[in-house]
Amino acid sequence: MKLKISLLIFCSFFSFTLFAQNPYSIKGVIIDTAAKAKLIKTTIMVLNSKDSILVKFARADADGSFSINNLRKGKFILLVTYPGYADYVEQFSLDSAKNDHDFGKLNMILKAKLLADVIIKGTRAAIKIKGDTTEFDARAFKIQPNAKVEDLLKQLPGIQVDKDGKITAQGQTVNKVLVDGEEFFGDDPTLVTKNIRADMVDKVQLYDKKSDQTAFTGIDDGQKTKTLNIKLKEDKKNGYFGKIDIGDATDGYYEGQLLFNMFKAKQKFSAYATVGNTGKIGLGWQDNQKYGTSDNISFGDDGGIYITGGSGDGLDSFNGQYNGQGTPLARNGGVHYDSKWNSDKESINANYKIGSLEVDGTNNTITQNPIGPINGVSNQTFNNLMFRQKLDLTYQVKLDTSSNLKLMVDGTLKNTHTKSEYATTNTGGNGTLINDNDRNVDNKDNTHIFDASAFYTKKFKKKGRTLSFLVSITQNQVTSNGYLKSTLDFYGPTGKPDSIPQLIDQNKTAQVNNTILKTNLTYTEPLSKDFSVILNYGFGINDGTSNLNTFNQSIPGVYNVKVDSLSDNYKLNELSNQVGGIFNYKKNKLTLNFGTKVSNVNFNQTDEVSGGVLKRDFINWAPQANLQYRFSQQQGLYLNYQGTTVQPSISQIQPIAVNTDPLNITIGNPNLTPSFTNRFFINYNTYKVLTGQSIFLYGNYTITSNPIVSNQVTDTTTGKSTNQYVNISNKRQSSYNLNAYFEWKISPIDWNVGFNLGLNGSSSYNLLNNELNLTKSDTYSGKLQISKYKEKKYDFYVNIGPNYTLSGSSLLPGINNNGRGFDADYGFTIYLPGKFQVSSDGSYENKGKTETFNTDFNRTLINAALSKTFLKADNLKLSLSGNDLLNQNVGFSRTASGNFITQNSYTTIKRYFMISLVWDFNKMGGVTAKK
Repeated sequence: MKLKISLLIFCSFFSFTLFAQNPYSIKGVIIDTAAKAKLIKTTIMVLNSKDSILVKFARADADGSFSINNLRKGKFILLVTYPGYADYVEQFSLDSAKNDHDFGKLNMILKAKLLADVIIKGTRAAIKIKGDTTEFDARAFKIQPNAKVEDLLKQLPGIQVDKDGKITAQGQTVNKVLVDGEEFFGDDPTLVTKNIRADMVDKVQLYDKKSDQTAFTGIDDGQKTKTLNIKLKEDKKNGYFGKIDIGDATDGYYEGQLLFNMFKAKQKFSAYATVGNTGKIGLGWQDNQKYGTSDNISFGDDGGIYITGGSGDGLDSFNGQYNGQGTPLARNGGVHYDSKWNSDKESINANYKIGSLEVDGTNNTITQNPIGPINGVSNQTFNNLMFRQKLDLTYQVKLDTSSNLKLMVDGTLKNTHTKSEYATTNTGGNGTLINDNDRNVDNKDNTHIFDASAFYTKKFKKKGRTLSFLVSITQNQVTSNGYLKSTLDFYGPTGKPDSIPQLIDQNKTAQVNNTILKTNLTYTEPLSKDFSVILNYGFGINDGTSNLNTFNQSIPGVYNVKVDSLSDNYKLNELSNQVGGIFNYKKNKLTLNFGTKVSNVNFNQTDEVSGGVLKRDFINWAPQANLQYRFSQQQGLYLNYQGTTVQPSISQIQPIAVNTDPLNITIGNPNLTPSFTNRFFINYNTYKVLTGQSIFLYGNYTITSNPIVSNQVTDTTTGKSTNQYVNISNKRQSSYNLNAYFEWKISPIDWNVGFNLGLNGSSSYNLLNNELNLTKSDTYSGKLQISKYKEKKYDFYVNIGPNYTLSGSSLLPGINNNGRGFDADYGFTIYLPGKFQVSSDGSYENKGKTETFNTDFNRTLINAALSKTFLKADNLKLSLSGNDLLNQNVGFSRTASGNFITQNSYTTIKRYFMISLVWDFNKMGGVTAKK
């Protein structure tokens, strides 16, 4: 008995001692200043004064009182929040002299009734980290009247928007922009960022959009798309808005656009039309996605080979992408509709787009082949045209409380016409003429694409147990018809013709069909409260045909003599089976998942002419691991690993020669084997609420084993090259990228200051005349970013910084491309009396001379505008603008690699002056927009 009493006394004393180690506490009562009501469940947070990290939090009791015990001594911030009320912030200290703090009655005030004499400082958390989502509160960032979403994004730390509207966030390109979580015109982010008003935005969410499968199960399958979600304010979801923009310029330039949006509760309707030849209107930064798919045949995620469209006859084909070369004429239009009904159990999202793009221009290319050496000059005149229509529809229905069905269908019709004329000469190192080639290419492609899929999900009574099934079918049909005409002369050592000219006059046709069926069954099972597993099985069927023919003339104008060495007709049958298992652990702030998928692919290709059969059986592995740790709401770490087996493409293994360029022949290699790529990613974000300081660190590293590389064999006598892909089994290629971004606000002068540090590089291999060549490149860069905003007075930004590149080739150790560079860009707007505005933006680019290029390159681009706004809301603007005032926008680029040293000069859009009128109309929430 005495022992029990002694033990009880000891435990009581020990417990008291532990408690006494942290005897500090706070208390108070939360009330409404107007109604004097007690605010129940108010959130009370204690933050570190130094770094704003959360220490403890509590909620107010039924009588509005609160108390937080067991705090340590130090300097803290009290943050009190309640929906609809201004945040309450107060700094306080706890020490040995004052180990408790009674705040008494804390008076909260409705935001709508804020009075100037109330001594309360409200603050908003401009940035919140929610898992792997970074959320920006739009109201915490300043924008000018009638600004668009793009202008808001430029204010957000860690996000950059270039002059073409391309968005980069956390070191990665943002490929998708949603509105309230829904697709908005599908594949063109600029239709959101350049047209939706910034004052309609409540939140901007940045995250890696997961696949439908991951979103359903909560277990990462490694499929991600960097995405921005624009959440609208509730009072901005009823009404209409849009703009009309017309402009006429010197030298025949013009542009115009019309955008109309009507939102009504859970319905959105939008329509747009654009036309212009300035390279700005109707040409977003993802033209390749707007106008069509890539022109190749490649393997999918499960290891299958997929023919994705484009020219199948080996001739030039236009992918619908304008990259600043030539003069573009773009015409586009589209409509969008989405809606939810039946208590949000059903929804639909539909888009139709139609458009054309025509690009005319010239291109001068100077090359130096290190073998020989051989110096080449090529002049090209081109005219490219693409016309496309695309329709997509998504329908979702909640079948019951536990199951859901999503149906998706889309179709694309695409026609392209490419015409190019080339004049090429090659000389030896002593200036002696080796060959010259005049070549004309005229090619037409017609592409039909159809996709349909169904995704069914089911949740069971046991939490975490789910079942889902995905089935999809894709049909591609490409028909091509083109002509190649070429005259090739060779010259002997004296520079005189040593043979009769080699003439090519051929008709090339292609008929490519591909049908793909894919299924995937997924089951998740919780093994414990924190641990679960996802299992999947899927199979795929791929049936395709490819009939490629080349014909010579029997008589002028009649192409009916088949060239067997340049023709092929094959049938592809493929069956793939995939199984996978991924384990997921989630507890408190940590989420970890890891596992792998493995695919068995049986590939069978039959030559319909010779009867020959090519069979390939291979295994594809896809291991993955993800770790996510959330230190606090404003601080998180994300690590990711992905492994992928990469199979050679059909064009790399098909044993058929491509003679589109008679001086550079490509031959397939059926002996190629797969390569394997490992990718590692890291992302760390932190944001301090009160100081506005943010830090973003992001990087990736990629290494490929058994890489597939090019082997170029050049005959120095004739200057002809033959290219074939081969594996290098004992070598690894790698690339890396590391970026660090720091931003903070200097309160006394109200400037936002940021600094970006970048490091990226690569090590790659190729073969030159069967000799192994290693090319290394490393680029270091730094950029200072400064911006300031003063509502209706001025705003400006400046980005400026140097870079340095180290680049060299193992076969050419005496020549490198090491050199410095310097880049800068700026923009400002000044608001003058009488509703006038002066604005300007520009950029400066410097590339220092290197051993490869012995001259500096400098380019300064300056644009400016004088504008005047009209009407009460300043939403009618008349502008006089000048593009490239210094007339320095020369089309110029230069690169150096193991194969070639290349310099490009091309036509581009230069100086012009434009007068334009823009009307932004807006009637949202039943109230006309006001200043």
